[in-house]
Amino acid sequence: MSEQFDLFGSAPEPSPKKVVPPQEISNFYRILYFDLETQKSADDVGGWGNSHLMKMSVGVVWDSIESDYGVYLEDQAEDLVKHLQKADLVVGFNVIGFDYSVLQPYANKLGVDLGEFPTHDMLADVHKKLNHRLSLDNLASCTLGTTKSADGLQALRWFKEGKMDQIIEYCKQDVNVTRDLFLFGEKEGHVKYDSRSRGPQSLNIDWNSSTLIDRLTK
Repeated sequence: MSEQFDLFGSAPEPSPKKVVPPQEISNFYRILYFDLETQKSADDVGGWGNSHLMKMSVGVVWDSIESDYGVYLEDQAEDLVKHLQKADLVVGFNVIGFDYSVLQPYANKLGVDLGEFPTHDMLADVHKKLNHRLSLDNLASCTLGTTKSADGLQALRWFKEGKMDQIIEYCKQDVNVTRDLFLFGEKEGHVKYDSRSRGPQSLNIDWNSSTLIDRLTK
């Protein structure tokens, strides 16, 4: 037997598993909140199905362990991939359907499949529950009272004008909204949205970091 018991007593009580309080979960794990902007639009590359051709202009992560941003330009895309590799959990909004598709050509140079990273895509989860998509702006404005500072088309115009600092700030703001929406949902167990037909609604979700990491790393 690998375990040794007292022959004249009962088996020792198993050591309790460490329970991480919900408010400390995102500091206990390395959670990376991720977003990127592109150089080209869907029209430029022949449709959304060719998002792998759009090329990254800026990628930003918020690292819960470092409590700081990681900012990456296109020539640092492989460093971004390496940063994402360190995550216990990557969180994004349409990250699997879009951001990873854009970033994968850079990851290919490292022999890395982004699809293997433990990733929670909030849009995919909302879509699964409602059977339709919601915008990040809809969820953020109803849940947090926050709206995005610009949009992807504006970021494309900034790229053509060489205004990289403005793209970085916009991308950081998107990451902040992504992070804050996730943390609200994790703590409160729901997010809010506006339905065109039914008005303000609440959607129950389970975004417990520990549960997600356990499920995604099995």
